[in-house]
Amino acid sequence: MQLGKVLITDGVHPILPEKLRRLGYEIVYKPKSTLEEVKKEVEFYEGLIINSKIIVDKEFLDLAKKLKWIGRLGSGLEIIDLAYAAKRGVRVISSPEGNRNAVAEHMIGMLLALANNLVRIDAEVRDKFWDREAARGFEISGKVIGLIGFGNTGQAMARKLAGFGVDILAYDKYKSIYSDEFPTVKSVEIQTLLQTSDIISLHLPLTKETTYLANDEFFNSCKNGFVFLNGSRGKCVELQSLLKALENGKCRGACLDVFENEKPTSYSESESLLYQRLFDLPNTILSPHVAGWTNESKEKLANIIFEKLIAPNTV
Repeated sequence: MQLGKVLITDGVHPILPEKLRRLGYEIVYKPKSTLEEVKKEVEFYEGLIINSKIIVDKEFLDLAKKLKWIGRLGSGLEIIDLAYAAKRGVRVISSPEGNRNAVAEHMIGMLLALANNLVRIDAEVRDKFWDREAARGFEISGKVIGLIGFGNTGQAMARKLAGFGVDILAYDKYKSIYSDEFPTVKSVEIQTLLQTSDIISLHLPLTKETTYLANDEFFNSCKNGFVFLNGSRGKCVELQSLLKALENGKCRGACLDVFENEKPTSYSESESLLYQRLFDLPNTILSPHVAGWTNESKEKLANIIFEKLIAPNTV
């Protein structure tokens, strides 16, 4: 059966276009397309595969006259006007199951690197400098770890941490009872989590509620000497507030995979100064929004998008 055309705007595992072709779609693969380029031709497509660079707002959807469905590689749906898409009858499919394991592994890897000073001491050994006492780190075992958000990545994180000998607290505004699948996780209110956690990790979507959730009030409520992790969305954190907590010692260290502005070439003068303060701090581990970016997750995302597309009533 011949179906319509599908535009793929980002790099995907080849299994996805192959399966879509078998289903009867005509595939146009343009992984380097810009938003403006996509806008110029989106009227011709029935399906669309996107990542974060394609912003599907009302203007975009009004141009997409034939569009029936959108496949989002990953979990962040803040780039899509979901209400207007629903009004237009455009189905939106996300795939957070595809990279949740990768995100959890990456964030735990960052935490272990921070705890054991691995970035610094690796450079020192390569420079033939040994100071074993100064390299002494801290163990994860015995710590209280607070997870804010207990969806796909929060749950994946809890599974990974279960073997570390830690106490796991979780706060999720929309979940309060956890199944037998998570016997090591205790559901608490956010203030309890902030006041008692040695390590706090964000696992949140970006919404009006979560934008700049981690602000001065948030960090001031935290336990002295806590460690902060964010592998969700950069705009969930007010960077100025985090920097203050890091610089005054309230926060022992931070692991960040996401940032409010992820295009360094577009930094304003004030942003350049702000980010340089972050980059100069020795107690941070930073990565360029790649926590979910593995060879395995690339294939998982492709398979999940396809399986949800052919299954009714899945998102």
